[in-house]
Amino acid sequence: MNLNYSKIQAHNVNAPLKVVKGHFATNHAHTNYYIDLTTAKARISEAQEIAAALCQSYLYTMVVDTIVCMEGTEVIGAFLAQELKKGGYISTNAHKTIYVTPPEFNSSGQMIFKDNFRPMIEGKNVVVLTTAVRTGLTAIKAVEGVQYFGGKVQCISAVFSAEKEVNGIPVLSVFDKTHIPDYSYTLAGDCPICKQGQKLDAIINAYGFQKL
Repeated sequence: MNLNYSKIQAHNVNAPLKVVKGHFATNHAHTNYYIDLTTAKARISEAQEIAAALCQSYLYTMVVDTIVCMEGTEVIGAFLAQELKKGGYISTNAHKTIYVTPPEFNSSGQMIFKDNFRPMIEGKNVVVLTTAVRTGLTAIKAVEGVQYFGGKVQCISAVFSAEKEVNGIPVLSVFDKTHIPDYSYTLAGDCPICKQGQKLDAIINAYGFQKL
């Protein structure tokens, strides 16, 4: 399969969302779109645009001490921290700035923070930053991981999200289902594309795709 990309624009960001329509499998579900966030995470100009657009969706009453960067979003996270500080958002950190850190995962796939990173999480107001929220399962694990280590999750931020909230926690995103109205995901056993006899085009995750 040759991936035929389309670009979707949003009015508040000069960085298009790159998507491919087809039949794709994630760890949790089947979906009809592959959302390619490679350059959004790695290209400075796009990461900065995404961060600025995310910042516009934050409430000025929100307190942000730490940004936990999932799925390789550290570049966006650094710019987001910069935008929040520039915008005058509140931080309770003594140095009046924001921590930006990725989590670590143990051999069982559980999210952990080593002792030297725990002061960035324990008792802190945390934003969980990720690439995309599809089923919400990965976001739930991230929230539970932060909460286990004593952090208070203020919101989940994503480049794209199919959900408005996860377990009562708001999801703030640059792109959502209004930009991809026919976006869908289902459990593999309920996949309508499978039932039509159409084979998978690729296996996808936050880091890319593997064609089949």
